[in-house]
Amino acid sequence: MSQSVESFAELLKETQRSAVHLEMRDSYGVTGELEDFDRWTATGEANTDPSADYWSLWVEIVSEAVARGVVMRRARIVSEPVSDYIRFEHTGTAVIVGAGEQVRWLPRRLASNIALPGNDFWLFDGRLARFNIFDGSGRWTDVDFTEDPATVTLCSSAFEAVWERGIPHEKFSV
Repeated sequence: MSQSVESFAELLKETQRSAVHLEMRDSYGVTGELEDFDRWTATGEANTDPSADYWSLWVEIVSEAVARGVVMRRARIVSEPVSDYIRFEHTGTAVIVGAGEQVRWLPRRLASNIALPGNDFWLFDGRLARFNIFDGSGRWTDVDFTEDPATVTLCSSAFEAVWERGIPHEKFSV
């Protein structure tokens, strides 16, 4: 299964209560972001227009899910000082917050005693985990899915611990 916003949208349409996302990398090399990241690096200008091609489909699927009552939360564990990529990501986070996602940031030094899975993940309705697999350069390579109760419990407890300690987006400065 390829990673695409469209396939993610199908998963989210089946979600009834919650979708939580834990990100743990300090940089990503996701193909769809490279051009915007390069522009931001060169000019300091970020695309924060929710109607732009870069954002519009994501804003649409998140807004629709939130309107149906799905609570969407995203937590990011980050090293400090933050990387250029995290500064870029922080700038664009206003768009996903505007669409209805709640976002918190946790400095990595505060996560040392949290049991974390080895990969970033989405957890849908507390029953299905979708792991995003990246290579050493931060390029997405694959997704893995599981409904294994022990793995789902690990993901849920990790996310909730990070969420509880995390700093709300509007209070986290980079």
